[in-house]
Amino acid sequence: MIAIDWGTSSFRAYRLDASGAVLERRSAVAGLLACGGRFEDVLVREVAGWGDPVIVMAGMIGSRSGWREVPYVACPAGVDEVAAGVCEIDVAQLPGRRVLIAPGVVHHGAGRPPEVMRGEETQLLGLIDGLGAGRHTLCLPGTHSKWVQVEGGRIVTLRTAMTGELYALLRKQSLLAALMPAGADDDADDAGAFERGVLASATDGGLANHLFGVRTQGLFGTLAAAAAPSYLSGLLIGHELRALSPTAPAQVHLIGGLALQQRYGRALLQLGASVQAHGEELAARGLHRLALAHGLAA
Repeated sequence: MIAIDWGTSSFRAYRLDASGAVLERRSAVAGLLACGGRFEDVLVREVAGWGDPVIVMAGMIGSRSGWREVPYVACPAGVDEVAAGVCEIDVAQLPGRRVLIAPGVVHHGAGRPPEVMRGEETQLLGLIDGLGAGRHTLCLPGTHSKWVQVEGGRIVTLRTAMTGELYALLRKQSLLAALMPAGADDDADDAGAFERGVLASATDGGLANHLFGVRTQGLFGTLAAAAAPSYLSGLLIGHELRALSPTAPAQVHLIGGLALQQRYGRALLQLGASVQAHGEELAARGLHRLALAHGLAA
């Protein structure tokens, strides 16, 4: 089968064997923003030469702005509940092949706005069977970071933080941007600036006050311009962790790209948590599980 993680800005495809192991992988700058609505043409182009009869897709391709809006599945949700929400579509240019889009997941917390995710749930489904008994904390860092509680092989709660998007806006479009070199390496660090930011997130004043402190430290020379991006990143991630991670987690499972895993791992260790990292290709494993649960042979 072919497993596809199709987001707003990225397209990742995996060709899997019957056991779900990755045989081949492809990626393209062919996210929703680059497709111009020509989803069928893009799919046919990107899977050319792969003749597998089953294609299962997840991510923003199943959103309101995607190919077909697939309704969210409510928490608590495991592989069976998510598989039941999968939507099959007709693709005229791929006759005789079954093409499916996975649903997202929604959590309706008491007295809170709904929390949703699309695409990340397949990464979770690729991991949760191996977590064992009890409740587990999972974090998927990103533009909109997800904090998930998993129990008994099911997603039971979900919270989101727009940390990555907020960092990008502050870094490029705010008053703080003038203090930071335009060409600076945001992954570079200077004398533990990232850890200083994480530590500062625990002081009184709140996030809005702490952000202004980034500016004043630059004005008075206590925060070098080259170190300011790392300090800002640590400050924002520190606030996210203090707000959304459990009070004293024994372990947090991190899922995602290496750079963000490293940053979140450093912050979590600084706050006393242990960390276990997992790669992004869990999405392929999760989509394989959905195909099997939906009654499709790989």
